[in-house]
Amino acid sequence: MPKIDGINLGYSYHLPTAGWGLRIRNTLSQFSDLFSEFNKYIAPAYHHDRCERSVQMRLYSMHKREFVMVFVAFFACFGLALFIGLAGPPITLKQSIDGGGLLAKDNKTITNHATGPYTMRSPEMSTYNQQLWLIAKLNTGNKDDETFDKSFRVNVNIEGLTSEHKPVEILQDTKNRTRHLKCVKQSCQEFIVLHLAFLKYNHYMFTVHFYDLESFHQRYHIKDITFYFVTYNPAFTQIEVWFRLIFLLSSFVIFVWYTHVMKKYEVCFWSIEQSWINVLLPTLLFYNNPSFPMMLLANSWLPGVMDAFSQITFLACLLLYWLSTYHGLRQNDRKWARFYVPKLIIVGVLWFSALTLSILEKFNEQQDPTYNHTVDASYYYGLKIVFFTFCAIYITYLFLLMLRAYTELRSMPFFDMRLKFLTLLMCIVLAIILTQTVMGFGVGILEDKFVTNLDIHYSSSAQFMSFYGLINFYVYTMAYVYSPPGNSAIQDFGITKDNPAFSMINDSDEDVIYGSDEESRRPLNRPRNDDDSD
Repeated sequence: MPKIDGINLGYSYHLPTAGWGLRIRNTLSQFSDLFSEFNKYIAPAYHHDRCERSVQMRLYSMHKREFVMVFVAFFACFGLALFIGLAGPPITLKQSIDGGGLLAKDNKTITNHATGPYTMRSPEMSTYNQQLWLIAKLNTGNKDDETFDKSFRVNVNIEGLTSEHKPVEILQDTKNRTRHLKCVKQSCQEFIVLHLAFLKYNHYMFTVHFYDLESFHQRYHIKDITFYFVTYNPAFTQIEVWFRLIFLLSSFVIFVWYTHVMKKYEVCFWSIEQSWINVLLPTLLFYNNPSFPMMLLANSWLPGVMDAFSQITFLACLLLYWLSTYHGLRQNDRKWARFYVPKLIIVGVLWFSALTLSILEKFNEQQDPTYNHTVDASYYYGLKIVFFTFCAIYITYLFLLMLRAYTELRSMPFFDMRLKFLTLLMCIVLAIILTQTVMGFGVGILEDKFVTNLDIHYSSSAQFMSFYGLINFYVYTMAYVYSPPGNSAIQDFGITKDNPAFSMINDSDEDVIYGSDEESRRPLNRPRNDDDSD
């Protein structure tokens, strides 16, 4: 260093001459620093985290192999349920009776095809047949390429035969129910004449009259009419009872285990997924319906209403869980009025419309077996419009919440894991459910419900086993992944903050497990002038 006497102790420093490469790097570094100030407003960054204290999840400590094994186990269980269903018996039994043979037996002429009466006796029934549908199908002599919809009336008299073969009056022929005859060329669609929701007697006698079909018969000539007795297969009923019991017991075991591992931590420290799993598990118990055998033993509409209530309530909770989780991941302030009330309104309308239709349908069918909600209920189409309208609102709202969650949180390691797992498993479940719905019920799911319309019936019990297995295994998988890990060190500390800004390796144990109080209150989107400690 050159020496200068008398000035600043006699020493002076000269910076080395910078080359072009160093100057360019300095310029790019300054540009990078300037860009980073704007980058945090146009792209997700770590400081968007809400730094909420919550119980550690098994999800955070799982490796890729463990993720693969979780999904392999999920699909293996689902595949086993599907295989059992495919190997099982058909859900329904169907027996046909020729209407012309009934008229000939009663010495009626062919002109009586349009009026009847048709008197017939059902096959032998038991409680394992559950329910009985009487369905009719007409064939005409129409040779034109014509499609028509004819309204007519049906009058039915029902008698039950006791073990001593004594008739007991169930329904007298005092009510005329309207039906629609929809025909294309010579073939007409099947229509339900009556539906018995509970079978008290071994045999039933039916007398059916048709009205307002005389002019139709003169023009198109009713060639023949076929009646079908459709019931549940007793072999399927046994499978349904046993597997509902198996799912009920397994759900109870999972619920007890999950409650046991979570009771070590205060509820205020549970993550939103862990809190909702604690809601879904008990509602899953009711979804599997412990009182299902009562439907086979009690001649009342109440067991059927209880079954419908438990299933619809669980599905509503599942819809509410998806909305709350996608919103709650990026929203730390979850006040009841602002956070839950809009979601409860949307899901509540869906729940109320589906439950109202189901309850009124079961009650009215118990009072009158010829009741059909699609024809006899003036409120049916109004509820249908409300239901599908709020379905569209729900799907739109869920999509927007998913989009905002991925926009704000996708680059954060911990939130990224939670979003990916939640979305992947949800998409798998929805894809399977939609596939089953289209294959089993068609596109008119609300109108063509299986419990009231057997135009579409299953060829096997695979749909039942796969659907119930899918719902149960979905909740079990989430309970396992969102439960606290078995690591003793984690259990000792218990609480961790979902903050991807900290390093699990470099930070101290105290900072990693608890974090600072100042960070725990940090909002999701901080003002621009906040100083980052990172």
